[in-house]
Amino acid sequence: MAKIVRVENIEKIYRLGEVEVPAVRGVSFEVEAGNFVSIMGPSGCGKSTLMHLIGCLDRPTAGKVYLEDKEVSSLSDNALAGIRNKRVGFVFQMFNLLPRLNAQENVELPLIYSGVPSEKRMERSLNALSQVGLFDRAGHRPTELSGGERQRVAIARALVNEPSIILADEPTGNLDSKSGEEIMRVFDKLNSLGATIIMVTHEINIAKYSKRIIHLRDGKIIQ
Repeated sequence: MAKIVRVENIEKIYRLGEVEVPAVRGVSFEVEAGNFVSIMGPSGCGKSTLMHLIGCLDRPTAGKVYLEDKEVSSLSDNALAGIRNKRVGFVFQMFNLLPRLNAQENVELPLIYSGVPSEKRMERSLNALSQVGLFDRAGHRPTELSGGERQRVAIARALVNEPSIILADEPTGNLDSKSGEEIMRVFDKLNSLGATIIMVTHEINIAKYSKRIIHLRDGKIIQ
C-alpha cells in the first residue's frame, strides 16, 4: 500500500540563546494510505512538534520528511505553503475559525487561497459540511454553534481541498467528553471512507479510535 508519510531519523532542536533544547530526537516511521494513527505521550514529549514537521509548518534540524514520496523538508517557503494548502488538512484544538464568517464561509477559505471559482467554492464547501453533518448550519457563525459543531466546521475546512492527509492536533482537547466522542465518530467515519489521519492526543479513550498508536517520550518513539 502507498506510503502517505515517511519520516527518516528526524530531529528538531530549539535554541534558546546558547542553550539547545531537543524536542524530537531521531524519529522514524511510515504511515500508509487509509490508516488512522494516533501519536500519544505526556505534555512536552514532542507530539505537536512532530505534527508540525509532518505538516510542513516547521523544518527539521536533521533528517527528512516525505509526503507521498516527495521529500518536503528542504523545499522553499512558497512550495511548503502550497503543500499545506492543497495536500494537508489541519484540525487544531482551538478550532481557528474566523468569527465574522459563517460556517460555509470559514470552510471555503482554503479554496479562495487555491483560486477556486466562487460557484465551485460554494458547492465544495457545502459538500464538506454535509460530510460532517452540518449542512443545515452552513449560515451560522461560530458564536451560534456549540464547541462540537465548531470543531466539525474545522474538520470540514480540512476536508474541502481533498487533501492527502488530515493532521489533527488534540482535536478534542477543548471539548467535553460527549462532544469529544462525537468528533471521534466523525473521524472514524471519514477514515472508513478512505481518509488518512494522523492525530495527536494524550487521552487513551480518544486514541482507541485509531488503528495504530505511536507512543512518544522525551522526543523519542518508545512503542
